[in-house]
Amino acid sequence: MHRSLWGSVVVLALLGGAVEVAQAQETFTPIFKSPYRPFEQHEFGASFSDPGEDFDYALEGFYGYGKDKNDFGLRVGYANVSGGDTRLLIGGDFRTRVLNYSESFPLDGALTVGFGANFGEGDDAYALPVGLSLGRRFDMEGSDTKFTPYVAPNIVPVFGTNDDGVKFTLGLGVDIKFSETWAVRASGGLGDIEGVGITLAYIR
Repeated sequence: MHRSLWGSVVVLALLGGAVEVAQAQETFTPIFKSPYRPFEQHEFGASFSDPGEDFDYALEGFYGYGKDKNDFGLRVGYANVSGGDTRLLIGGDFRTRVLNYSESFPLDGALTVGFGANFGEGDDAYALPVGLSLGRRFDMEGSDTKFTPYVAPNIVPVFGTNDDGVKFTLGLGVDIKFSETWAVRASGGLGDIEGVGITLAYIR
């Protein structure tokens, strides 16, 4: 009961602040996390996204490692800026389960924390997103396929640029696990985040 109440308060606080939205997760791309760790030991894969604003596209590789109810991830890639410049993206993230669905709260939830940087011509930018991912997993009858729709509000301190300050993001996504080893994930944002991203992951 206390977990459910805490989760509700955090969600309301995050959503209430989502009038100003930053185009940022830890690597400044619209890639978000579901409330479930989809692998037992580790995963690796690639994400392709359209971050919007002044970027044409971003391509990132990632690796994730799980232990107990927690998992840790690293992301490295680049973003192609309109006009021909390229930005280097690097970041890390952490996820831990904090909510389990019940009669009083119908969603599972995970706390997510990240830190990352965006390097290139002009100012280097750094982000420290902290959020709560909320959703439910659904099994497709007669199949190994599992769907996980989720919503992920985040508070994102951004620094290193002329636009330093605390921003807010609201991510939406769906994870589709086709088998014990392959998954596809799609995500995007609301507000000033107009980008979308898709991820292919190999899981073990």
